[in-house]
Amino acid sequence: MNKYLRNLNRIEFVVTMACTGKCKHCSQGECRSTDKLDKALCADAVKKIANEYNINSVMTFGGEPLLCADTVCEIHKVAKETDIPHRQLITNGYFSKNIDKIKAVAKNLADSGVNDILLSVDAFHQETIPLDIVKSFAKAILETGTQIKVQPAWLVSETDDNPYNIITREILDEFENMGISANEGNVIFPMGNALKYLGDYLKPMAENENPYWEDPADIRAICFSANGDILGNNIYKKDITDILSDYSPK
Repeated sequence: MNKYLRNLNRIEFVVTMACTGKCKHCSQGECRSTDKLDKALCADAVKKIANEYNINSVMTFGGEPLLCADTVCEIHKVAKETDIPHRQLITNGYFSKNIDKIKAVAKNLADSGVNDILLSVDAFHQETIPLDIVKSFAKAILETGTQIKVQPAWLVSETDDNPYNIITREILDEFENMGISANEGNVIFPMGNALKYLGDYLKPMAENENPYWEDPADIRAICFSANGDILGNNIYKKDITDILSDYSPK
């Protein structure tokens, strides 16, 4: 076991950078990449990492990960088989307008072992993503019995009464009426589109305020980028076992 990864307990996958939204708060900015991960490599990585480290959480997100629903399901299927207890998906819920496909994907997610879905809905997502389609997906998930909560993005703070937050609260009320409660969500931080479109609301951010920051000498979570990058290497060029064993902080 690599001493710098001794506390590793979480694996994250940016399944694809393709997205169905064009959100003005997106930390990725005007990303036009359509990179997506290979599902066989992802499944292999989960098996090998779980065999060596005490992993208790796997998360898939994007972009919009359900544009690659087969990859999402394969990752969580293997996570379930390797006894990783927390299997989480973050999605905006908009990957198809076809209700039969929406229901099929919801069932496949449940069958694969996803047990925690965070649905990104708020004033920003709903500027470009139709709420009725997202509700159809949420209803289909409810019918499978899989846990689902709303994960809103707040501007300034959850309690701030700016116009965006007011709209977000109205949207959350609609999901509450469906029996879907809201997670605490996250406060938008100044990166990417957020700096470009919401700069008047945001203050500069120090490096240690970045929620994605990790101590390079004590990695707790690793994240596979949609192009395969991980820990300064790439799973298309090097086996994940070797990447983990060779890792050292720069």
